[in-house]
Amino acid sequence: NNAGVTRDNLLFKMSEDDWDTVMNVHLRGSFLMSREVQKHMVQHKYGKILNLSSVSALGNRGQANYSAAKMGLQGFTRTLALELGPFGINVNAIAPGFIVTEMTDATARRVGVEPEDYRRAAAERNPVRRVGYPEDFEGIGAFLCSDASSFITGETIKVDGGYMIRG
Repeated sequence: NNAGVTRDNLLFKMSEDDWDTVMNVHLRGSFLMSREVQKHMVQHKYGKILNLSSVSALGNRGQANYSAAKMGLQGFTRTLALELGPFGINVNAIAPGFIVTEMTDATARRVGVEPEDYRRAAAERNPVRRVGYPEDFEGIGAFLCSDASSFITGETIKVDGGYMIRG
């Protein structure tokens, strides 16, 4: 479950449509997809569901909707792990930090910063002193979807260059 959008704004400026759009894409989309695939997984007594959360789930200025949706995905992950585990289905999530994407570049432009400058500032905020790229979490995604992770469920694994260990 990897669909995502942002409609960033401070709470007093956020429209109901901005809230609903983010909730529908992140939470409703994940719900609908998981509900559909679990039918087949339960029948086969095997499956892997991987949700994409974010370290922004713990709060990020101007992202009340996005943060709430991403934290909601973490609760959704844990609940599905409890419900589907008896059927041989593992449910986990990845919570990336700053990842270079069209979405983060658009955020930079929206706040009036060049994407390269935005990336440089993000890199300075984590111990590995670089930004992430989608391939930085391909390995953990492949692992969580493999049999090697059969005893891991309900977890959210941060892939953030150590950003969250700073407090």
